[in-house]
Amino acid sequence: MAALKKSTELLESVYSVVALLFILVACVGLCDAAAAVDVYRLIQYDMSGSPFGSRFAALNHHAASLSFPPGADLSRTVLIIPLRELNITFVREYITQKKPLGGLLFLLPEVLSFKHGGNKQVHEKEKMKKLLAELERLLVHSNIPYPVYFAFENDDIDTVLADIKKNDAMGQPATATTGGFKLVIPTAEPKKVVSPTITNIQGWLSGLKADGDANQLPTIAIVASYDTFGAAPALSVGSDSNGSGIVALLEIARLFSLLYSNPKTRGRYNLLFGLTSGGPYNYNGTQKWLRSFDQRLRESIDYAICLNSIGSWDNELWIHVSKPPENAYIKQIFEGFSNVAEELDLKVGLKHKKINISNPRVAWEHEQFSRLRVTAATLSELPVAPELFEGTGSLFDGRQYVNETAIIRGVKLVAESLARHIYGHQGKNVQIFADESSLAVNPAYIRSWLDLLSQTPRVAPFLSKNDPFVVALKKELADHADEVNVQHENLEGIFTFYDSTNARLNIHQVASVTFDLLLLLVLGSYLIVLFCFLVITTRGVDELISLFRRPPSRKVKTA
Repeated sequence: MAALKKSTELLESVYSVVALLFILVACVGLCDAAAAVDVYRLIQYDMSGSPFGSRFAALNHHAASLSFPPGADLSRTVLIIPLRELNITFVREYITQKKPLGGLLFLLPEVLSFKHGGNKQVHEKEKMKKLLAELERLLVHSNIPYPVYFAFENDDIDTVLADIKKNDAMGQPATATTGGFKLVIPTAEPKKVVSPTITNIQGWLSGLKADGDANQLPTIAIVASYDTFGAAPALSVGSDSNGSGIVALLEIARLFSLLYSNPKTRGRYNLLFGLTSGGPYNYNGTQKWLRSFDQRLRESIDYAICLNSIGSWDNELWIHVSKPPENAYIKQIFEGFSNVAEELDLKVGLKHKKINISNPRVAWEHEQFSRLRVTAATLSELPVAPELFEGTGSLFDGRQYVNETAIIRGVKLVAESLARHIYGHQGKNVQIFADESSLAVNPAYIRSWLDLLSQTPRVAPFLSKNDPFVVALKKELADHADEVNVQHENLEGIFTFYDSTNARLNIHQVASVTFDLLLLLVLGSYLIVLFCFLVITTRGVDELISLFRRPPSRKVKTA
């Protein structure tokens, strides 16, 4: 019984040692997390079957800074690059020459976050704007065979980056041998977005017919595309392009709904308001919306004015048209806007760009109207049309870059010009929407919608037809229009998109292999000594020696 008791005590002691070992290893595993941050993946899409953007999402590599030693192997390394330290030549070289790289993580200044849109560090923002535009242009139009993410600077990631820079400067980059920091994003690989939808929202204000007038009233259309496209879909809020156009349209609808609510001031024009989707993709939604019109409605449109990027101009806007400036309708529109602009101490210029029917690229929204022989123009602060996928919700197109006063002046210009056309006050110095009147532009209304738009990414393939934002737009337009209709269509054409637009990045501090071996040696030595001590104290030295003594031979003797 005594021997059994001693054996039990020995086993319990050994179990205690093993449990202690597991606890120590678990503690090492649990204490290696350095930080966890939200990250936003570079867009992934195909155009005419050709791949563009970042082609992978999962990440599990060591981190390095731009201070890595010359000749270092970066095939399993993620470079962390703050925008403030960006060397665009270096990044372009790695991407265009297809050099091996584990991944890229770009750190954006907190001032660019839509959560901090009210920051007034104007000098810093303008300094970053041009650099970020060049970076986006490179990334969006490249095929990148590794994960690319964006994140905003914060104290945690700044501390980690400082340690990484220190190790890189000492010639000790992070590897499996030396240890360091590891970046991990455990996410599934991206999948194609199946049948992405686009939603057009149409509002209608009916004009007043005279007694006995059987003819259909003429119609003026006010249109703005509401979706965006940017390097990081989860950050593409497009405050100016085209958040400013949406806000202006809603305010114009509100003003005219007040006018049209009274039969005495209701004009003899129908007003058609269109919030269209698919703008970055050759205004695909606008095309589908127009083709849904019956011939009679299309022929009733006197002209359409499309609003695009009117939130960051100083003193001049441009009217872009497809028909020649000598055209009677174009002259009438331009003169009407010019007269009002002069009274408001603004400048309006005219830009003519002929449509090339054989070219599938649609640079301005009004061109979709022009292709159907409907007179139309685009009002914009941009003197020339942006290239494909540029200026449609870039990372720098946030709330802090939009001037509310610019939108207010744009609304006054459009509303007064339309009113003078509708009520026949051409060339007369009459302000229908005068300040301090019941029909004055409402800055608070503009500000509230601009704030909402500046916090809402609106890349069409990732906006469902029942998205809360789409529902909110429909509801708001319904408050100002007699009749609101919604049109759901599939986004068709040459584009294919992939999901996985944001993720959670875990940053782990990992020990080197040398440290792991040393720890294992120390623990092993400790366990051997502890085992020997327990055997000696419970069963004596002879028992310990017998454990290591060779057992006697048990060969059976034969006769």
